[in-house]
Amino acid sequence: MYLLEHDAKQLLAARGIPVPAGRLIGRDETVDRRALPAGPWVVKGQIAAGGRGKAGIVLHAETLQDLTNRMNAILGSTVKGRTVESVRIEQQVKAAREIYVGFLLDAANGGIRAILSANGGMEIEQVPRDQIHTELVSPDVQALSTCVDRLAAKLPPEVSAAAREAGYKLARAFFELEAVLVEINPLFVLENGRWVAGDAKIVTDDNALPRQKELESLVKARAAAYSDVARKHEHGFDYVEVDADGEIGLLTTGAGLSMMLIDELRAMGLKPFNFLDIRTGGLRGETRRLTQVLQWIGHGKKVKVLLVNIFAGITDLGEFSQLLVKALGTANLKTPVVARLVGTNLSAARDTLAAAGIILHTDLDAALEEARQHLGA
Repeated sequence: MYLLEHDAKQLLAARGIPVPAGRLIGRDETVDRRALPAGPWVVKGQIAAGGRGKAGIVLHAETLQDLTNRMNAILGSTVKGRTVESVRIEQQVKAAREIYVGFLLDAANGGIRAILSANGGMEIEQVPRDQIHTELVSPDVQALSTCVDRLAAKLPPEVSAAAREAGYKLARAFFELEAVLVEINPLFVLENGRWVAGDAKIVTDDNALPRQKELESLVKARAAAYSDVARKHEHGFDYVEVDADGEIGLLTTGAGLSMMLIDELRAMGLKPFNFLDIRTGGLRGETRRLTQVLQWIGHGKKVKVLLVNIFAGITDLGEFSQLLVKALGTANLKTPVVARLVGTNLSAARDTLAAAGIILHTDLDAALEEARQHLGA
């Protein structure tokens, strides 16, 4: 789960990491001047994506009129396919230096990648490699803290102490939150040597949510901001809207197979609407999951066809097809249905779908061609 900056900062502040005073304001909220931090301010659009400064949704405001104008310009705008529903109004900080501190789970190499740099900010990708200090360490908080000591010692003396202290606290937060990524960029180092997190990014492991009560409460309280995670937490399967302009709704199972199908559709110049791992083994003879998914897909404003792609092992496709036809009736989905099924009891599935006016394909290319025809592509 990619946290909004505001929520990331709240979590870090609770763990002793200083952040600028700030408040979250939603699109429908009225700004109470008395509740704002002292100005001047930074108005930061809140979306779960990086590059917000370059996208123009991080703006400075010197006066209350500036503040209102900046909020109106940012709220409701669309950036990277996401609508900005809230802004963080934050007190401006005058920094002497901007540096970078971050940790990344490196599963491929079986450790945690620690990264420190004496240069931070929007242009971090342009910093020469020899100025970015990184090391792979074992997944242990003490090992990570010791690594921070080594890397901070390589930084200029005017920022090394701040990087070291921030690194210690961020390392503890990384483990406490079961994160896959935490970073402070930029970390503002002030004239007096103190430091504050100018920006913060936290990405957590969705599978750890049942153990992370703090994050679980956040998801429940702000389900609209974390819709994908909230859906999985409530319904027990993965559904992600990948393109609001997508024209092909997907009813699929198997995360890897579903991602491969999305890649194949995109390679054909087609637009999938969603990712889904329905987990057919969890249907247990009832249509609740299927109906819910079909209703979500039905909300896609540009969806023109539903593509069902199920590669079943222990799942009885005859039973699945009966559940699918029933769910289609309950969800009242109006789009054409293209079905590609492979697996157990295929003949019964073919009969059930044929009675509902749906052709069953076993060849994926044939199914994709029928989907393309429904799009008029």
